[in-house]
Amino acid sequence: MKIALAQIDPTVGDFTGNLERIVAASRRAANRGARLTVFSELAICGYPPADFLEKPSFLARCRSAVCELAAATRELPTAVLAGVALAAGGDSGKPAVNAAILMDQGRVLLEQHKRLLPFYDVFDEQRYFAPSGPQQVVELDGMRLAITICEDAWNDKNFWPRRLYKVDPMEELMRQRPDIHINLSSSPFWHGKRAIRRGMLAAIARRDGIPVLMSNQVGGNDSLIFDGSSLALNANGRLIAQAASFAEDLVVVDPFDAPALAEPEEDDTAAAFHALVLGTRDYVRKCGFSKILVGLSGGIDSSLVAAIAQEALGAENVIGVGMPSPYSSPGSIDDSRRLAANLGIRFETISINELFADFNRALAPLFSGLPPDLTEENIQPRIRGAILMALSNKLGALVLSTGNKSEMAVGYCTLYGDMVGALAVIGDLVKTRVYAICNWLNRDQEKIPAAILEKPPSAELRPGQMDTDSLPPYEVLDPIVEAYVERYETPECIAEKRGFLLDLVQQVVRLIERSEYKRQQAAPVLKVTAKSFGTGRRFPIAVKVQV
Repeated sequence: MKIALAQIDPTVGDFTGNLERIVAASRRAANRGARLTVFSELAICGYPPADFLEKPSFLARCRSAVCELAAATRELPTAVLAGVALAAGGDSGKPAVNAAILMDQGRVLLEQHKRLLPFYDVFDEQRYFAPSGPQQVVELDGMRLAITICEDAWNDKNFWPRRLYKVDPMEELMRQRPDIHINLSSSPFWHGKRAIRRGMLAAIARRDGIPVLMSNQVGGNDSLIFDGSSLALNANGRLIAQAASFAEDLVVVDPFDAPALAEPEEDDTAAAFHALVLGTRDYVRKCGFSKILVGLSGGIDSSLVAAIAQEALGAENVIGVGMPSPYSSPGSIDDSRRLAANLGIRFETISINELFADFNRALAPLFSGLPPDLTEENIQPRIRGAILMALSNKLGALVLSTGNKSEMAVGYCTLYGDMVGALAVIGDLVKTRVYAICNWLNRDQEKIPAAILEKPPSAELRPGQMDTDSLPPYEVLDPIVEAYVERYETPECIAEKRGFLLDLVQQVVRLIERSEYKRQQAAPVLKVTAKSFGTGRRFPIAVKVQV
């Protein structure tokens, strides 16, 4: 039996568009001889639907979409397996179930519900879904299929050192002697995730002695990026089919008669860039926009955001805006202009000198007798933020904020200033990773001007300012941020492991804790690490933490 893994980019709530994608992919699969076409978790309604699941009208539309899909594929020689949310019955107290629907020639052969409902990091499924009862193997042309939905395959006691659930749904299904295991996933991307996912599924294939196929969602939805990377493994856990990462794709495989393939080479730096391009493109387009504004400071962060925007939307849809102040170096505007030329994007300059002087004059009576300080520094990015938002309103273009994870962690950013924007594109990249991606971008030709890569980082808000005036060097700061934010290591552990002074680590941790109020007002952050700022990291603002 040939099986197609149909990797599509659905939009939450776009039932018409999602069904068009599913039907079109099913036809292509049928033309290539596939007897079964497998789509991702909640492909029909889009993932994650969040509180739409509490609306009866949304769940009713999900049910009608299943009927529409059955009718649209009735004449196709391929069966269709796709995920959808459906209204929950019984007395679970939850509004919905997370279901996989198998249909063939217009008839529904199986409605299987997800059993393990993740409730950690960015996942909130126990809020909405009722877990399944006993799960059943289903036959198609005499082939016995064990069907799981995403997390149901993520609890192998032989793979994970600590399991999150007491049960493994595949153990129950294996007692029914299936011939093949098919998993529908909406598994978000983060650094290293693809290798972990492939290794886990390979361990399951070897344990159970049957082929394992996974169809994963691709595309961006708000902060989440889904990499696709759908795959098929034989009973020995060897790779026999691999879909593209960060792009829609369709692969057809006979899981019992396909040669093993070499494991794909994966470059995490390249993957981070492609993930951010996909996340930016989908965020902008799915929100109904087509143009982007980026404030270009002549620094490394805004340069990378501009490069991502250009790749995501095309140079003709990106406008870079330079806004020099009295403290901007001449090289900053020159470097921004060179960057814009390299990327082929439009570049405009608006001096904020007079506006800054007007602010100072207006505030002078109230500031009388008080020395200049951070106040005057922050006025400058806030003027820039107002200019960008004015251009956004007038031109109908989304503003992308340009702060990185290192800055967001320690609060080295200005509310209503450089934090202005609809999307924090690189908010999950520490500064050293920003440099790594920019160097990777320049591997064949210069996109990021050398001068931008070489000059010391500076906000240029006062004479001679350098980031190191306020922060440790990023080679020191970034490992502390990653350890404390992403792995929840204690200051003592961080200092001991890395040979840093404990006082320095504690100072950074205090900055991180004090800056929570800023992060909770920031734009959504595109997630590319295991723990990003946003919905997957939930801390109170008003706290007193002993460091």
